[in-house]
Amino acid sequence: MPDPLIQRLRQLDACAVSDALDKLGLPGAVTGLPQRSGMSDAASTRVAGRAVTMKVGPGQPPPGPPRHLGCAAIELAGPDDVIVVEQRSGVEAGCWGGLLTLGAKVRGVAGVVADGPLRDVDEAIVHGLPIFARSLTCRTARGRVVELGTQVPVQVGDVIVHPGDAVLADRSAVIVIAAAELERVLETAESIVAREAAMARAIAAGTPIGQVMGGAYEHMLKN
Repeated sequence: MPDPLIQRLRQLDACAVSDALDKLGLPGAVTGLPQRSGMSDAASTRVAGRAVTMKVGPGQPPPGPPRHLGCAAIELAGPDDVIVVEQRSGVEAGCWGGLLTLGAKVRGVAGVVADGPLRDVDEAIVHGLPIFARSLTCRTARGRVVELGTQVPVQVGDVIVHPGDAVLADRSAVIVIAAAELERVLETAESIVAREAAMARAIAAGTPIGQVMGGAYEHMLKN
């Protein structure tokens, strides 16, 4: 069953939600993770969902049968989920690749946010899955990095992401909202969007922009 809060979040852009976080004094805005795929039309440039997390880096994988990194996260995720990957080890090795992209696409996953290198970007573009990644690489994970954990806290930019947190991503930024704060952030962001829409209508109707964007606009996030 669709998550009603995620449905509301999907109607908002990252800038409006960032403003809401500022107004509420909350962290969560992450820049520098450009969208690498899934940009064929306006509807596919924004993704929102609950975080399914994965941490990748050098080391030994968890005990159990050998399994390629990312498979567990894909099998846990669905249309109202965004897979969030941390690969901040400094090792240039892909933390997401072409077969994983296809697997996530088949599952209907909303998108992927990776603080680390994306591999097989051309395949991601063909599949049309929205992926936001710190960098691109051709280097395989095999022999370099492993999955260190799934559904564990991960770091993206300066933000800690917990499983179940809300994630919104578009061409402006990636936004992370703690699950407990989501409804409050949504209400605040929706109010900001409504006020800015009224300002846009006034500008379009011929009201001088300096009159519309006066002191009230400058202090909007403090009111």
